Amino acid sequence: MKYSFLRTPLSLLAVALAGVAAAPSFATEKSVAVTSIVEHKALDAVRDGVRDELKAAGFEPGKNLKYEFQSAQGNTGTAAQIARKYVGERPDVIVAIATPSAQAVVAASKDIPVVYSAVTDPVAAKLVKSWDASGTNVTGVSDLSPLEKHLDLIKRVVPNAKRVGVIYSPGEANSVAIVEALKKAMPASGMTLVEASAARTVDVASAAQSLVGKVDVIYAPTDNNVMSAFEGIVKVAQQAKIPVVAADTDAVKRGAVAALGLNYYDIGHQTGKIVVSILQGKAPGTIASQTSNTFELHVNPAAAEKQGVKLSEALIQSAQVVVK
Repeated sequence: MKYSFLRTPLSLLAVALAGVAAAPSFATEKSVAVTSIVEHKALDAVRDGVRDELKAAGFEPGKNLKYEFQSAQGNTGTAAQIARKYVGERPDVIVAIATPSAQAVVAASKDIPVVYSAVTDPVAAKLVKSWDASGTNVTGVSDLSPLEKHLDLIKRVVPNAKRVGVIYSPGEANSVAIVEALKKAMPASGMTLVEASAARTVDVASAAQSLVGKVDVIYAPTDNNVMSAFEGIVKVAQQAKIPVVAADTDAVKRGAVAALGLNYYDIGHQTGKIVVSILQGKAPGTIASQTSNTFELHVNPAAAEKQGVKLSEALIQSAQVVVK
C-alpha cells in the first residue's frame, strides 16, 4: 500500500506534464500592438494592410497572435497614453501609424521593436538618425511624397498657377518638413507658396477660407488634420472656384481635382512584412527605413468643373483612376 501510495502522485505528475507538453504553449503566441494618431481612410488602409500581411504569413488573432489596435482620435496626449500602455504590456512589436503616434511610442520605449508607417520624414521626426539601418529598436516605412511630381501635377491642372496655397498642421513634424521642402522646390517651377496653418481639425476650413483671393490653387499634403477635415477645404474651394490638388489619392473621391499618391494599403502590406520578419527573429535595428515607389494618379473631372477648371484630355487619359 505504501508503494502504491507513492506511485499515485508521481503518475499524476507525469500525466500533467505530458498534458502541458501536448497543449499549445502560450509562450509561442506572438503579440502585436497597433496604434494610429487618427482614423481616416489612408491610415485605416495602412492598418488593414498590416493585419492582412500578418494573416498571410500565418499570424492570426485568436489562434497564435494577440493583436490590439487603438486610435488616439487626433489627440497627441492620448497618443502618449496609448504608447505608455503598450510599453507596459510589452508586446513583441508595436506598430505606430503616422508621425505623432510614432514619436510617442519611440519616446516611450528603447527596447521593444517599433515599426512606424505612413511617416513622411522619419529623420526630421527624429525617429531614426538616418535612412540607413538604425541599430536601435526602430524601423519602418515612409510615405514620402514626390513633391517635384506634385508641382508638375499642379501645373498640368492650372498651367498659369503662380501662387500655391498649402494647409498644414504646424505641430506635425512631417507637415512642417513638407512645407520647407515646398519652399525650396517652388522657385524652379515659377511658383510661390502661401501658408495657412491649422493646428486642429476644426481649424482646417477656416485655414482654407484664409487663402481665398490669395492663391491660384490649393495643395493638400498628407497631413492628418487636413485629411480628417478635407470636406471643409472642398466646400471653400467650390465656393471660391479654387482647384484643390492633393497628395492622398483618397482625397479625389472626396472632392479634390487630382492627386498623385501612394497606395496606403500597399504601404500597410510593406509594413506588415517588416513586422513578420521581426516576429520571426530579425532585429529591427538591422532593417533600413523603407519608402514606396509605386504612385497612382487619380483625377475627378466633375470636381474640377465645380472648382473652376477643366482637366485636359491628356491628363485624364494618363490617370489610373478617373472618379465619375
